[in-house]
Amino acid sequence: MSHPNLKDPNFSKSVVFLSVHSEDGGTVGVILNRPLNQTLDQLDEQFKDKSYGSIPVFEGGPVEPEKVIVAAWEWLKNPSSFKLYFGIDMEKVKSLQSENDKIQVACFLGHSGWSPGQLEDELEEEAWLVSSLDHKLFVEMNRKKATWRKLVGGMSEELRLLAEAPDNPSMN
Repeated sequence: MSHPNLKDPNFSKSVVFLSVHSEDGGTVGVILNRPLNQTLDQLDEQFKDKSYGSIPVFEGGPVEPEKVIVAAWEWLKNPSSFKLYFGIDMEKVKSLQSENDKIQVACFLGHSGWSPGQLEDELEEEAWLVSSLDHKLFVEMNRKKATWRKLVGGMSEELRLLAEAPDNPSMN
């Protein structure tokens, strides 16, 4: 999650799910709390009348914003454990949905990416807060900044005050 002091508009008040991280390849993820209030069929007519046309679309990040990334997940018994399918095609979506009605699916326009060592440097600069994965987070993806405020504010009293501060303090 972005720290309240991170002012980069690409990531301000964002909750980023990291799907890939390696020392050599860097880090890739998607922003979870930036719904575009559109479904896949609203974004592109080719998905109209398809079983997956109602999949919600989110802003995934500033890298390749024209590219659609499809992700699906299934929560397991432990509330912080799930099975992830990231970067899948629509045939896989149809297959997963037909096999399991508990599969959740979302599309992301673009992604977030860091070169090797970049995210570690930003963590040392305290631009980011690290949190464990929680089922509740995925349930609240559509709540935009409210999701971020709740998660960051729950970490400490100081962070709660920073998270609840107005974007422009002069408007207080």
